Amino acid sequence: MTVSPPVVLAPMAGVTNAAFRALCREQGQAPLRERAETPLPAGAGGVYVCEMITSRGLAEGDETTRRMLVFDPGESVRSVQLYGVDPTYVGRATEILCGEYGVAHVDLNFGCPVPKVTRRGGGAVLPWKRKLLDAILRSAVRAAAPYGVPVTMKTRKGIDEDHLTYLDAGRIAEDAGCAAIALHGRTAAQHYSGVADWESIAALAAHVSIPVLGNGDIWEASDALRMVRETGCAGVVVGRGCLGRPWLFRDLAAAFTGAPAPALPSLGEVAVMMRRHLELLAGYIGEDRGGREFRKHVSWYLKGFSVRQYLRSDLGLVSSIAELDALLAQLDLDQPFPLDALGQARGRQGSPRSVTFPSGWLDDQDGIGTDLAAAELGVSGG
Repeated sequence: MTVSPPVVLAPMAGVTNAAFRALCREQGQAPLRERAETPLPAGAGGVYVCEMITSRGLAEGDETTRRMLVFDPGESVRSVQLYGVDPTYVGRATEILCGEYGVAHVDLNFGCPVPKVTRRGGGAVLPWKRKLLDAILRSAVRAAAPYGVPVTMKTRKGIDEDHLTYLDAGRIAEDAGCAAIALHGRTAAQHYSGVADWESIAALAAHVSIPVLGNGDIWEASDALRMVRETGCAGVVVGRGCLGRPWLFRDLAAAFTGAPAPALPSLGEVAVMMRRHLELLAGYIGEDRGGREFRKHVSWYLKGFSVRQYLRSDLGLVSSIAELDALLAQLDLDQPFPLDALGQARGRQGSPRSVTFPSGWLDDQDGIGTDLAAAELGVSGG
């Protein structure tokens, strides 16, 4: 699969549904369409990954999981992140994604730092078990091979600075046949705090021959170019930086193709984007539920703008497109984009914390035969 520009929207629970992916994709493809003489090929504008689903839920036919697998008609590349701890379930889920849903890219999650995941041996702590990681990756690659679907993995540096896993994980991924590996330059203990360690991305890129995608602290398009230049990574994975800023993918496409940098949006242009977002949500899940889903994005869209508190509050309770239109009309739509909001962290941050994992987890680095039957219970995606 060719991805151009080399940009991936990171899967984010409760965020990267079909509507948000469509919005980001529209922005990412806009600069390319302006200059294209023929229809854009698959992968043009980047890859936009569906929020994480669980392999066990999919393999067992869980309806919550199945309902998450909704794709926009314009998604020429259907991309899904799969979470799993059992090679058999992961292999079966991969086969279902490729055979029944026409998914063209499967990414495996080994980077989630959330306690409810790590305490059962999943996410960012699983790469400590080298042989288990190898078995899971090989199972997914084997299942995807008949369909010609590439399998990638996303991980973190390790559990903490004393228990790093990313170099071994990269070697294991390469040997297992993975097409690429994405590295978030933080440990699980860092969660989303502090500064991402781009030197670890450079070390991994030098350690393996498969493409390495860098993740962490890409707030502006210039950050992505700098990451590629400084680390030698093949591309970037963008997560929190696009919250309330789907046009970041427009900026990234322009930056990677050498086009002029687009002008920063005024509040009026942001308002148009907000309406488009709710319109897309309503088309998939109805206005009432779409409004509830949209509310979490309001503060991100308005970050740095001067907006009266009562308007912020009312926008955070919106439940219909008509209601949103009436509220947006009360904004100072000519207000320019706040320059002091550029380069600023968005979304969750928090502080470092100790990582919880099963008792005796660090005692061996094998993992084969480890009982992780409960590791997928209560995890987003069924």
